[in-house]
Amino acid sequence: MRIALLVMLAVPLAALAETAYVTDNLRLGMHQAEDTSDRAFRTLESGQALEILSRDRNYAHVQLPDGTVGNVKVAYLVFDKPAKLIVAETQASNDALQRQLADLNNAFAAPAATITALEQKLADVQSSLDESSATVSRLRDENENYKNRHEQFKYSLPFAWVASALGVCLLVGFLGGLWWIDHRSRKRHGGVRLY
Repeated sequence: MRIALLVMLAVPLAALAETAYVTDNLRLGMHQAEDTSDRAFRTLESGQALEILSRDRNYAHVQLPDGTVGNVKVAYLVFDKPAKLIVAETQASNDALQRQLADLNNAFAAPAATITALEQKLADVQSSLDESSATVSRLRDENENYKNRHEQFKYSLPFAWVASALGVCLLVGFLGGLWWIDHRSRKRHGGVRLY
């Protein structure tokens, strides 16, 4: 019994949970008769623009943009754009903006790729510059080292050169001494060599 009572109470609550909306779609008949007592010869959709030629409290004599003239009930006319037209215009504007955004994205795709390539090139050049700076620094240190060594040894000669020159001088001096002794000995003894 309690279960049946709970089920009966739950059914209206489930019905209350549905969401519903009121439609703004209205169809208005356009008539030849001023009091709209005849049958409508044309049906106007919600949002249809029209020009009021004359009106009284209940009825209006109107003209459509295509030139059609007729009568409608004033109670169904509004002077602000209906939501249907506002939504359609907003949607059209949104679609145009989406197309414009897509065009701009496409237009900026090539410059973005160029920027990426230039950034990569800049990174490569920076790396090369860093390597060149390191090489210049190393060469500067080596040059400074050579200058210091040059200052330290600028008046000294290499040992091999000095030893060679000394050996040549001794040999030339020895041979020159032998020739001098031979020459003096011959001169003293009348050109005869005694030894």
